[in-house]
Amino acid sequence: MPSSERSRRLGLSRSRRLTIDVLHYHRRMPTCAHDRQCDLSRLAELRSRLVVRISWSLLFIKAFAVVAEKHRVLRQTYIDWPWPHVLEEPDSIAMLATQREYRGEPWLFWSRFMQPARCSLAEMQQSLERFQTEPIKKIFQRQWQLSGFPTFVRRCFWWWILNIAVGKRAERVGTFFLTTLAGKGVEIQDPPAFLTSNLTYGPLDKHGRCRVTISYDHRLMDGSTVADCLIELEQTLNGEIAEELEKMIATNVGTAA
Repeated sequence: MPSSERSRRLGLSRSRRLTIDVLHYHRRMPTCAHDRQCDLSRLAELRSRLVVRISWSLLFIKAFAVVAEKHRVLRQTYIDWPWPHVLEEPDSIAMLATQREYRGEPWLFWSRFMQPARCSLAEMQQSLERFQTEPIKKIFQRQWQLSGFPTFVRRCFWWWILNIAVGKRAERVGTFFLTTLAGKGVEIQDPPAFLTSNLTYGPLDKHGRCRVTISYDHRLMDGSTVADCLIELEQTLNGEIAEELEKMIATNVGTAA
């Protein structure tokens, strides 16, 4: 039997507005995505020996920031107003997609990590736990406030940050973005963001391998550069990042005494 209820119009939930803004600018960027199967079995074994686990996302964030120190293009942004030019940042600032539950709805926020190449993994983990547990109106204050404005006002704010207040652009939106659903056994084919480099990784298989993907602004770099970055990312994870985990284990940082 057909329902007796009528269709109804609902206001757009605040929990979706920021995601819609990100997708709006994502559609305007000519991105490509390339991936690589990476062997992270050694890193997984070291991580398993920590009592207080370090998030896989933080391992990738720090490794990518280390690679970005060698590849300037990963710290650059294409700006098309008032004329086409390139903005280069001295350091990387990572943004991590962080889902929180608030007022019975799922929200997607961006957690910010300043200069991750120079931070310890233990410090980064502490920051992540704050992003995951502290009150949303405190830890994501600006994003929460922005979600309360109508679309026109939000877009004016975004345009100002992305094109005029470029000195604050990286601090507000980062130089690269990471999102993943690996914890749920799912891969993201093309990370939906608008930064020059957008990173994701899938779940590890039984051999300790996973697919790592970089979506990038094709106006600033080509596939060959991204391929080199993916290779160096795997090397950094199994090199410098693995060595930091070994030191944590040796000094009982995050491990049983």
